[in-house]
Amino acid sequence: PGLSADRLLPRITETAKALWAIYFSLTLVLMVLLMLGGMDLFDALNHSFTTMATGGYSTRNASIGSFNSPYIEGVVAVFILISATNFALLYRALRGDGGTLLQDAEFRFYGGMLLGAAVLVTLSNRFAYGSMLSSLRYSVFQVAAITTGTGFTSADYELWPALSKSILLVLMFMGGCGGSTTGGIKQIRILMCLKYAYRELYRLIHPRAVLPLRLGGRVVPEQTASGVMGFCVFYLVLFVIGTLTLTAFGLDMESSMGAAAATLGNVGPGMGLVGPTDNYGFLPGPAKLFLSLLMLFGRLEIFTVLVLFTREFHWAG
Repeated sequence: PGLSADRLLPRITETAKALWAIYFSLTLVLMVLLMLGGMDLFDALNHSFTTMATGGYSTRNASIGSFNSPYIEGVVAVFILISATNFALLYRALRGDGGTLLQDAEFRFYGGMLLGAAVLVTLSNRFAYGSMLSSLRYSVFQVAAITTGTGFTSADYELWPALSKSILLVLMFMGGCGGSTTGGIKQIRILMCLKYAYRELYRLIHPRAVLPLRLGGRVVPEQTASGVMGFCVFYLVLFVIGTLTLTAFGLDMESSMGAAAATLGNVGPGMGLVGPTDNYGFLPGPAKLFLSLLMLFGRLEIFTVLVLFTREFHWAG
């Protein structure tokens, strides 16, 4: 998932084996760390699977919050953020090229965005928890879980101030890095959209300037940039259609927006009636089918599904 597929090794089979080795090793390490934090083997194994896949399913109704452990929350948050990193970068970092992380434009943007969001949400929640340390604990975990689409919960963020909930809603769109297990638009596309918008603004001042779009020191082909713009437009259009459709089923605006953003980004918990302590069970069958379709659009990167409905598409054979 992302702009393009990185081949880490000369043969695609070798690349696949390398990725599987990284994925399996991280899952095993996470499982051991969770067991050291007090989880039994069953809980540790399941939460390791859903953390590394940024799927977010839990064996407990209260999700990670049921363990009430700062250690477990911290470990899970770290591995969530690792899983949301481009696995090609992880491969190079594990091979000894640690500097590649800080040299990567998308990873720096990803880290800066997470830091900024965590600071704002922590400051916004400081009165809700009575202490900055408690606010930091729950805010950082929830920012990591929502941004990456993991969807774990350690607190009922529906009780948080409006600013915190608004930030979380925006984060549902963003996702992790390209080449990771996350959903959402992806950090690299958002970064390219910002660069594209700045270039167009600069062109208004310097109409004759030749301004190639650059990312990480490399020129981005115009075809790639157009594809990114098209993806983002389709993503937002699907979000608007999803919100309007859910309001037609009787949901309020907050719940409709939260459900559309959460399913399209494969986050899980949304806002309002589908918040962290609720579920989608009360929705009528047609609404659930519609949300299932939004999940497929989001998970398969939109174009893969949309192409099936184009006139030019022909079934092979």
